[in-house]
Amino acid sequence: MATLEIKDLHAAVTTDEGSKEILKGVNLTIRSGETHAIMGPNGSGKSTLSYAIAGHPKYEVTSGEVLLDGESVLDMTVDERARAGLFLAMQYPVEVPGVSMSNFLRTAATAVRGEAPKLRHWVKEVKDEMAKLEIPAEFAERSVNEGFSGGEKKRHEILQLALLKPKIAILDETDSGLDVDALRIVSEGVNDYKANSEVGVMLITHYTRILRHITPDFVHVFAGGRVVESGGKELADELEENGYVKYVGKQEPAAV
Repeated sequence: MATLEIKDLHAAVTTDEGSKEILKGVNLTIRSGETHAIMGPNGSGKSTLSYAIAGHPKYEVTSGEVLLDGESVLDMTVDERARAGLFLAMQYPVEVPGVSMSNFLRTAATAVRGEAPKLRHWVKEVKDEMAKLEIPAEFAERSVNEGFSGGEKKRHEILQLALLKPKIAILDETDSGLDVDALRIVSEGVNDYKANSEVGVMLITHYTRILRHITPDFVHVFAGGRVVESGGKELADELEENGYVKYVGKQEPAAV
């Protein structure tokens, strides 16, 4: 069992005009087996939250805590966070020319697992997971994300999720840019991993369409750099019908 605790987290980003505070006191706890949907309008700080947890150098945590099983994530380097069990599926996955998917995945798995996977078992593991995500076999020898469509990039992110087996998975707008079929495949990949592990999931999204495939246990409205409302699946239905208007400008954080 794993627990990610975010306590009164404040973070800023450096702009041409100087430092700008984005996160203004985020409180959230995610446990193994739970799926938390983070929903909110553009500019509310949802992606900043994911990058601050993952350790993106552009974002400076100015106060607060992020604890994974009681250990401070903020005291860890980016690679140490990954080895500790954190995973971030990025909204805009980067291309890595000259590095094949197969080499990238095995190198990442070796770093996270602490030893190189036995080649025979590894090849079968990769093939099985690629088949589930309907990724053609020849993609294994293509450079990471180079020339991939949006849907192909997102499927590759979920392939990494399945192979690296994190304790806590942060999925930053995994549904953006996906057509109906790609959304189904990606969602099934997430559900399959969750069904066979005790992962805790933070699912960041604007829209409820992915929540028709991945059922959240908790829904949180993010506005003005903090969680301002929390509830169950019914809260997502309310947002679908009425939008975020009533929450924009809300100053009080949600009760925890």
